[in-house]
Amino acid sequence: MSIGKVWLVGAGPGDAGLFTLKGLEVLNKAEVVVYDSLVGQGVLTKIPDSARLIYVGKRADKHTLPQEQINQVLLEEAQKGYRVVRLKGGDPFLFGRGGEELELLTEHGIPYEIVPGVTSPLAVPAYNGIPVTHRDFCSSLHIITGHRRAGKEYDINFRALVDTKGTLVFLMGVAALHDICQGLLDEGMEPEMPAAILQKGTTAGQKKIVATVSTLEAEVKRQGIQTPAIIVVGKVCALADEFNWYEKLPLMGWKVLVTRPKNRSSRTTELLREKGAEVLELPSIRTQALEDQTALYQALNHISDYQWAVFTSPTGAEIFLDELKRRRMDIRSLAGIRLAAIGQGTRKILEDRGLLTDLMPEIYDGDCLGETLAKELKGGERILIPRARKGNENLVRLLKEAGGIVDDIPTYETLYESSSLIDIKKEITDKNIDCVVFTSASTVKGFAESTPGADYTGLTAACIGKQTKAAADKLGMDTYMAEKATIEHLIRLVEEIKHKKERE
Repeated sequence: MSIGKVWLVGAGPGDAGLFTLKGLEVLNKAEVVVYDSLVGQGVLTKIPDSARLIYVGKRADKHTLPQEQINQVLLEEAQKGYRVVRLKGGDPFLFGRGGEELELLTEHGIPYEIVPGVTSPLAVPAYNGIPVTHRDFCSSLHIITGHRRAGKEYDINFRALVDTKGTLVFLMGVAALHDICQGLLDEGMEPEMPAAILQKGTTAGQKKIVATVSTLEAEVKRQGIQTPAIIVVGKVCALADEFNWYEKLPLMGWKVLVTRPKNRSSRTTELLREKGAEVLELPSIRTQALEDQTALYQALNHISDYQWAVFTSPTGAEIFLDELKRRRMDIRSLAGIRLAAIGQGTRKILEDRGLLTDLMPEIYDGDCLGETLAKELKGGERILIPRARKGNENLVRLLKEAGGIVDDIPTYETLYESSSLIDIKKEITDKNIDCVVFTSASTVKGFAESTPGADYTGLTAACIGKQTKAAADKLGMDTYMAEKATIEHLIRLVEEIKHKKERE
């Protein structure tokens, strides 16, 4: 077996949008992923399903594996011939022990690469409106570990730090806040020097407390703070309120769960992140084309007999067009056939392949599609509906009652999915999810399948249409429905929900 390779990849501070392009490229090809507790959930969801996962999380003094054993895991997996990604929060070489992990690999001749990550001493202050350097305030930046081994004194030259007159960023120092502030004051720092503690930066849990070196500890005791957090000391902290761009985004502070199939979620996620939300992409369903497409092939052999082709989802349209091509047929085969699409997403798939739709209902659901098309029928028209194995039964009933001759042909099936990396049931119980976005009744069902026994009471759900809302209502969720069944209106709905809850 050929020798493998190790990539030390920095996952950034939490926001999945700050994960680097190279990091994502390497991760997509990983066969083994060794990850820790500081990797953001948004980045974890990007790990390919085919990769084998090894958790080596550590926080404070609680280690799943000692560092020496982590080093050994990387070596052994590479020696087996695997492409190994060591996924680390922040940057591998900034207090990430990346150098220690490379020593053993180098000793045994294992090839490796380093993929730097966006580091929290820069990113977290930036998301809190604090520029770590500013020529009107300072000319240097110093990053210090605030972690102290149990029973040992700090090995920090506080006097030297005070003399720099630069910005000081302490990582892993929340438990030692008193010692840090007192150490600076004892060595001559001005008591009124601005200082801040920044909690869970770049995520929905972001929170800042800005005070002075002499008052920061008291403010933290009064307002409370959670880890992970960093401490920033310097005149630049006084700019936090003036430059607080992130806090002004309408969905800042909200964690939104997107349940769409992976290949359909990018636009939804993009729009939510633009509004400042922390987005957790956890598809509750996936679609899979049926292996046996005999029924569809028989319909394609007589495609000219149909007067209407009806598409009830983007997936159904894509599979139909793919199978058409596989049969060495193109859009000329559909000449004379009128096309109906359930909504804008489906219509776009058709238009991207050069097909214009003749009919689309004002409300994008199966019932309205059936009612709208039924009004166009005179009786005797043959209608082809290539769609999911389990589709809306009312659609077929309405068309048959209007005299249509319907061939309802399953071309794909909907499968339920769950995450092996993130315990969604626990996220719900701990009330870490501010809103779940549902784009179909099947995503609601898939969500319920992946979280058996969860209490959904009070869980806020933004639903794209009435059938989706009805499915969420059955689970006891606090449901809201978009004005129109489009992704843009769904995002607007999430904003409206947040504003409403803030007023309550």
